[in-house]
Amino acid sequence: MKRRVRSVMPSPALVVAGIALFISLGGVSYAVATGSIDSREIKDNTIRSVDMRSSSITEREIRRRSLDGTDIKVNRVGGNAVKEEVLELDKLGKVPSAKAADSAANAALLGGKSADQLATRWALVNEAGAIEAQSGGFSIVNCYASNANCYLRAGEDVRDNGMVATVSVANSDGSPIFAGEIGAAACGATTVDCTPPSTEANDVLVVAPRESDGTPPGAGADTDPVGIGDAARFYVFVTGS
Repeated sequence: MKRRVRSVMPSPALVVAGIALFISLGGVSYAVATGSIDSREIKDNTIRSVDMRSSSITEREIRRRSLDGTDIKVNRVGGNAVKEEVLELDKLGKVPSAKAADSAANAALLGGKSADQLATRWALVNEAGAIEAQSGGFSIVNCYASNANCYLRAGEDVRDNGMVATVSVANSDGSPIFAGEIGAAACGATTVDCTPPSTEANDVLVVAPRESDGTPPGAGADTDPVGIGDAARFYVFVTGS
């Protein structure tokens, strides 16, 4: 007696389970074949440089400003890798060794002096022989008291300093002294003889206003043979050593 074999249709649950099994086994291969792998399928830190074809990643694959110094090995970026005009000069600091070189060069040029030591100082002396204004460091030793010269203490050895004096633009006492000559020198220099007491010193300078003929201002008057009564108001400037 023949038995009739009855065909059995799979249940819906079995069909769903089979599909899920197929996807779990072949889904990755399918994704590779279709090129649909994205960052969700890749475990962090699992892809290395040997896994990528040379020059296969271009600027289109890299998000702007997504790479920083920690993503690039030391000494791996050469000059050919930097596009022309992409570096802004105002955002680049100076190389430390260049800073040191600048400091050494400046020190050599300045002879070891600081900027303050090389600065020019000045004083304005009036007709009465008093300092009317100054940048600092000057004091009067003897001015228009013993002769027609003015002696100032500069607060430093002035034998190596440059100095110049000029008659002020206006004499406050109404004196017509504006033209003529005026000289300045260091009292400590061997070629200069400063005679009033306490003036023969390395930190003292002498300023000598004169008429165009070399005589002291007003010296032609019988009542003022040395010109003290018609003294000049002047500026004196002393440079650094």
